[in-house]
Amino acid sequence: MSVITRFAPSPTGYLHIGGARTALFNYLFAAHHGGKYLLRIEDTDKKRSTPEAVEAIHAGLRWLGLQGAEEALLQSSRQEQHQKAAFSMLERGSAYKCYLGTEELEAIRIKAKEDGVPVRSPWRDRTGRDRQDAPQDAPFTIRLKMPETGETVIEDMVQGRVTIRHDQLDDMILLRSDGSPTYMLAVVVDDHDMGITHVIRGDDHLNNAFRQYHIYQGLGWDVPVFGHIPLIHGPDGAKLSKRHGALGVDAYQEMGYLPEAMLNYLARLGWSHGDDELFSLQQAIDWFDGSHIGKSAARFDFDKLKSVNHHWMRQADPARLAEMVMDKSPAGAARTRGWLEAMMPLFTERAQTIPELVEMSKWLFCAGAPEIADEAQALLTQEAKSRLQAFCDFMADAPETFEAFELAFKEWMGDKGLKMKDIGLPLRAALTGTKTAPSIIDIIVILGREEVQRRIQEICK
Repeated sequence: MSVITRFAPSPTGYLHIGGARTALFNYLFAAHHGGKYLLRIEDTDKKRSTPEAVEAIHAGLRWLGLQGAEEALLQSSRQEQHQKAAFSMLERGSAYKCYLGTEELEAIRIKAKEDGVPVRSPWRDRTGRDRQDAPQDAPFTIRLKMPETGETVIEDMVQGRVTIRHDQLDDMILLRSDGSPTYMLAVVVDDHDMGITHVIRGDDHLNNAFRQYHIYQGLGWDVPVFGHIPLIHGPDGAKLSKRHGALGVDAYQEMGYLPEAMLNYLARLGWSHGDDELFSLQQAIDWFDGSHIGKSAARFDFDKLKSVNHHWMRQADPARLAEMVMDKSPAGAARTRGWLEAMMPLFTERAQTIPELVEMSKWLFCAGAPEIADEAQALLTQEAKSRLQAFCDFMADAPETFEAFELAFKEWMGDKGLKMKDIGLPLRAALTGTKTAPSIIDIIVILGREEVQRRIQEICK
């Protein structure tokens, strides 16, 4: 059997972190088995679904590389297929027309509450099933005819064997009186028509699986394999909220996380491969066979995410990171891009996010002297400036390669009776405007003779 999975978000808001992980698990499982991963937008709730939310979902999935193998299916475009399935169930006897109106339903609910019985009982007593006295052309809904005795067993690929008694399941509505399908029916019909073999989703849908199981049975269709993954909690074990990181995927992009880092981190939220913490998407595909998904809620940890992002920033192409920094920075000098690319391996030793790179590299966007931070200003005494001017003269004939410059610089300091702290700290202040920056020799060699001299001369005026 060829594996086909899907991610089916409702466009009522941003693509949240839990949804992104669900999409990733579906993608990994399909890719591991040489199958197909599809996308469906469940936009039947017209009051809450918006075009902006649809685009936000697509944008988030594009950033992560999880768009799906084919064009996304819009659930709202398939009402005819949903209706056809509901009437097919009528013909098969697995569903029935229910003529109970709003007032009757409310009376049933009130009586059930008074009697201390579930609301489903009236249908089991045939109050609504197979009614023969309904007026001709009276409006009706189509309800699922749930078995009255016994139980349903689902072998869930994550949760294991899960069982529910049929007396706990009601005769749910499949098709409303206005002809619109309910979520339960639409999901089953769409999954069947898309050829979905494995439904991997959050465990908040586990109860839905039992009801959907009987819709599959009522239509005579094969039931897919279900896999219900635990939700994501905050580091304190509480339900994930905005203070924990329950943000849209776009927010993480804006905060400067790389997509490969997000994929790596999300894959480890509730799934493991031994003790492996840092791995590529291809490695995850090779390993993700559907096993080793935890049954308990995963905990979101910003510090861990930053650590993973730091790793992937160090692996990233310097030119790519330079482009991202320039997109978030003011216009720089003509040589800024080249400086950025050359300095990037040094910056990424400490930076964990793109905004941190932006902050570290501000001094590279100056053509001439940078703005001097208050803590660095104290390093530029008159004595220090005198040494800087002598260094500026030395730079006129200094070699330009790292090894040759380092050797010549040490010889010059020896001749002047200076130690690195005597000249290195003022140099760092003059060239970067800060007290903390990469190796001063790296800075000098990368900026080049002309820029170094220009910055020192402007500082020493």
